[in-house]
Amino acid sequence: MSDTKNSSSRTLRLAGVLAALVVLGGGGYWYLSSTNAQAGPVELTVVCSTAGDEAALCRKDVGAYSQLTGIKVNVVPAPNQSTLHLSVIQEAGLTRVPVDVFRVDVIWPGMLTKDLLDLKPYFSSEDLAGFFPKLVANDTINGKLLAIPHVTDAGLLFYRTDLLAKYGYSQPPRTWDELTAMAARVQAGERASGNTKFWGYVWQGGQYEGLTCDALEWLTTYGAGSIVDTDGKVSVNNPAAVQALQMARNWVGTISPPSVTSMDEDGARAVWDAGNSLFMRNWPYAYGLSQKPESKAHGRFDVGPLPKGPSGQAAATLGGWQLAVSAHSRYPKQAAELVRYMTSDKVEKSWAMLGYNASRSALYKDPDVLAANPFYARMPAILDAAVSRPAGVTGLKYDVVSTAFFTAVSQVINGKAEAGQALADLQRNLEALKGSAW
Repeated sequence: MSDTKNSSSRTLRLAGVLAALVVLGGGGYWYLSSTNAQAGPVELTVVCSTAGDEAALCRKDVGAYSQLTGIKVNVVPAPNQSTLHLSVIQEAGLTRVPVDVFRVDVIWPGMLTKDLLDLKPYFSSEDLAGFFPKLVANDTINGKLLAIPHVTDAGLLFYRTDLLAKYGYSQPPRTWDELTAMAARVQAGERASGNTKFWGYVWQGGQYEGLTCDALEWLTTYGAGSIVDTDGKVSVNNPAAVQALQMARNWVGTISPPSVTSMDEDGARAVWDAGNSLFMRNWPYAYGLSQKPESKAHGRFDVGPLPKGPSGQAAATLGGWQLAVSAHSRYPKQAAELVRYMTSDKVEKSWAMLGYNASRSALYKDPDVLAANPFYARMPAILDAAVSRPAGVTGLKYDVVSTAFFTAVSQVINGKAEAGQALADLQRNLEALKGSAW
């Protein structure tokens, strides 16, 4: 009981430093908080990431919004600390202090349902028609539109065009079997030529959320479901899922380095940028970095959809950030209008020109955007095949579900458990966690 006071004190201290709080996420985090609780002119404060382009874009956008509406907007910079997790937000009571608009990860709407405003009264069907349907569906929980897509993400296959041509391949792999065969052949050839550090395929095998993303893609392409179905049924223990995990286990130490089981996105990219991998699974952010002259992949690679599995289905785990309005906002109308502005065609184009993946499909046909990001021409098909993690259906328990899943997958790819037994144990654990309902 004595911890109650300490917990309350800690919450108050955290709430008091919200102006400096930045939350985990690629590209940084910012939120709007209202500074005027009394009647009178609305005054807003936007906290922007200090991370490069995003800081400049945020300042530019809120400045333009302020000029357009006459609403005073104060900008406060905050560091981009990727080590602060959602649990910190919840402990700080971020959604229960005077915060109007904030940015949420694609997996958070289902976890924050009680604290996010339903935006359906502010966005018509026509307003939403310009966004990728998968994104709108992801942000709709129990019939409520809890966020608006801002910038999106999806898993991609990076491949060395020069090496594929060198070994007689005219196109990247269409299936996982093709990828495995190509990777083994090119790896053997490159090692015989003297590059003993060369590997066929690198990906995110570390025990963290990134592994959930990779493994969900494997399961989907094998027709093995999505861990927990949209109706809430735990479905992870099935023969197709066993085969999918066995496939990945067989990569480790053959076409993928043993260290892949501890790699995150940047760990995989380090091998790739050193010129030591034929294929890489990663997010679109890695494209621009691999185009830099210091990368040995510079000018020698391209990207496309991840391979299909036996089901014939392609898959790319959905990522990205959305804009949401606090259900406790004192200015819901103005907050919703800011979200509308920040997700407009004009604003999203300015972000897309700097390499951020737009959530509006029309921008992937825009000549200016395509000139800046040629691979965007292939993104619509990839985003149309994107799969959401089961965060909407599992709600507040998603973090536990994902942790249980990537822990089980990690045991398999590290050779510590057989796929069948690991998935059977996981099925029982998740059903117990679910109880009568999520």
